Amino acid sequence: MTRDLHTPLCEKLGCRFPVVQTAMGWVADAKLTAATCNAGGFGFFAGATTEAGDVENQLLKIKALTDKPFGVNFHMFQPNADEVLEMVIKHGVRAVSYGRGPDAETIGRLRDAGVVCMPTVGAVKHAVKAVELGANVITIQGGEGGGHTGAVPTSILLPQVLDAVDVPVVAAGGMYDGRSLAASLAYGAAGIAMGTRFLLTSDSPVPRSALDRYLETKDPSCIKVTKAVDGMPQRFIENDEIRQLESMSLPARLAMSLKYARQWGKDAGLGPLGMAKLGLKVATSGESSFAQTVMAPNLPTLVQRGVVEGDADKGLLPSGQVAAAIDRLESCEDLISAIMAQANDRLDALLALKRT
Repeated sequence: MTRDLHTPLCEKLGCRFPVVQTAMGWVADAKLTAATCNAGGFGFFAGATTEAGDVENQLLKIKALTDKPFGVNFHMFQPNADEVLEMVIKHGVRAVSYGRGPDAETIGRLRDAGVVCMPTVGAVKHAVKAVELGANVITIQGGEGGGHTGAVPTSILLPQVLDAVDVPVVAAGGMYDGRSLAASLAYGAAGIAMGTRFLLTSDSPVPRSALDRYLETKDPSCIKVTKAVDGMPQRFIENDEIRQLESMSLPARLAMSLKYARQWGKDAGLGPLGMAKLGLKVATSGESSFAQTVMAPNLPTLVQRGVVEGDADKGLLPSGQVAAAIDRLESCEDLISAIMAQANDRLDALLALKRT
């Protein structure tokens, strides 16, 4: 039996299936976001890495490609955070996702405009705090996930958060097929969110040279967590750049970061004063140490080198461990159809089990 598996998540987001495409920086572009939505899932556009002045243009691109609801990701420490918030409200964006969070007043402003607030967290206490601040939905990411991640696996974190909050919870970290969806629903989740799996589709903007490196990686232990990039734990496919960073001294990494920071500030239109204000804002937020603040520019420079320029050796390739289980590219349409068919098969098999 084929079911849409319509959950409370579908009601809140206005999508057909409880499958979410996460907002990977420089990867979740207008095309990938729209392709996900057209396939019945819910796509988040990477607003956090969109250049100042270009947010509205990108939202209009998405609207030209789909008539389905979609979401936008942002964080409050990006220079154009106010622009993103203004455009989200102006264009009736259905949902926002975020990590480093907005305060209760900003969340209230979004909710008053009808925007679903859907942060991603990696710890129970952060989930509880996010709901206290006004989150409508919580996405939990277990340690298997890509990019910044925690140490707790999804199988432990998901039930803990389900017991701690009273809003729909979405499971991320290790999700890539219909079995992932069926298992998450059995836990009590309202759906799944996937980043790496959508990165590895034919609708992804990532160059083939980088995609091939993802597909060639068959050992999950080679998709490792490191603090060498910006001082915070992040999961990447191991390559020459990761090994070089890990071999460098902290002063050498800080010096490299300052070089990247100057270039990033120039590209973002921020002078020395603007850079200083932004750095002070991050440093005094309580979420980053001084070293992490200084090292932060490493991340956008090196990730863009990997997933935008396609340099699989000298760039960084953020990835969940599920990349080791993916052997081909397919369209978002084919991917989501396969996920739903397999999830239904697994749920039917469970229902067919005899009770004793």
